[in-house]
Amino acid sequence: MAVDAQGESGEMVNNIDICLFVLVLFTAENGQTNVDAQITSKVAACAMAAERVVTKVLSVTNGGPHGTWSGPEFCAIGYYATGYSLKIEEKQGKGDDTALNAIRLKCRKGNNSPITGGTILAQDGIWGRWSREMDCDSGKQFVSFRLQVEENQGRGDDTAANYVSFMCRSFNGGGTHIIGTRGFWGPFGAWSQTCPLGSAICGLEVQIEPNQHRGDDTALNNAKFYCCSQ
Repeated sequence: MAVDAQGESGEMVNNIDICLFVLVLFTAENGQTNVDAQITSKVAACAMAAERVVTKVLSVTNGGPHGTWSGPEFCAIGYYATGYSLKIEEKQGKGDDTALNAIRLKCRKGNNSPITGGTILAQDGIWGRWSREMDCDSGKQFVSFRLQVEENQGRGDDTAANYVSFMCRSFNGGGTHIIGTRGFWGPFGAWSQTCPLGSAICGLEVQIEPNQHRGDDTALNNAKFYCCSQ
């Protein structure tokens, strides 16, 4: 996905379209290699190409099992996620429900800057409409998330992920607040870990099941988010 972004100089900032598969390890500021675990070569290459320093990979344990991972997308350097919208299919009645189909993050520069860096979208399912945009309070960015997921319905209609909520916090700490409501089916799982102080969510990756045609479609099943210090 291409990203519309405009920096302070007025020049367009283009998202990285192709990321080379190279083995790169990112080092946290304390000198340890990738505070959680080795980042895959594709993620590392994309982060390096976008000039981002990844401090933590945020994930949850209740994601759905279907589909393949999209590969990561990052906000331009210096930009962090402060708002989002969701692509959700309405209830289909007797039809096949898919619920959540995509997550779109709004990128903003700095802690209080009005300068926006457009939006990023790793991949989207083909059903649904975009919700209104939801934003953190001024001066806060996304630092944690949770997924609402419907469990396997057996012979019933599976939808997998239905909604995502985010926790907002100032880049260097302080109070937090949650944005987002809820989707149609399933419970919310536990919150992910939180971005370390001095970092915030700067990118995402999603797991989406492609169109099954005559099969049971679930669209978006799972997501990961990347914390960056710069």
